[in-house]
Amino acid sequence: MTVRIELATGAAIAPYLGAVAALRISVFREYPYLYEGSLDYEHEYLASYASSPESLVVLALDGSHVAGASTAMPLAQHSDAVVPPLVRAGFAPDAVYYFGESVLEPAYRGRGLGSRFFAERERRARELGFAAATFCAVDRPPDHPRRPRDYQPPGALWRRHGFVRRPDIVGEFAWRDVGDATETTKPMVFWIKELA
Repeated sequence: MTVRIELATGAAIAPYLGAVAALRISVFREYPYLYEGSLDYEHEYLASYASSPESLVVLALDGSHVAGASTAMPLAQHSDAVVPPLVRAGFAPDAVYYFGESVLEPAYRGRGLGSRFFAERERRARELGFAAATFCAVDRPPDHPRRPRDYQPPGALWRRHGFVRRPDIVGEFAWRDVGDATETTKPMVFWIKELA
């Protein structure tokens, strides 16, 4: 399989929204997110990337097939749920570039694409003059009953790219876990890298 990386910004993201939405639903069904997604929500969420000229989607393409994607945009343009924990911690939203997610089909993992996702998003953040980059990740307990025995947390990759886990900065996000009837709130811990 030959995979190439392409970058899309602003309106150029729009043609890929359907594929990225489907990929998010598929990958986030896995542990630790266990996300029971819907295409309607995904399209609404992802539309904000296509409407921002400062956003970025890094695409891993195998021919025309979208095998992976990674998103980023200015924090000030992101959803309200992400901003308050960082403001409470003293970060100015207009100085932070937010890394939304990196999703990659299982067959394409282990090839360095996750590192390319981080490098391209950081390059974009620096080009735009942001002082920091951040993302958040769900914080499931180590004894979660649905944690696979062979699960490897991605924290080592994130640390290699200079991100620091900040357990003092936590947001709360609600979604419906696979198999559940209702949404529940989960803690999302932020990881931050100073760029300036």
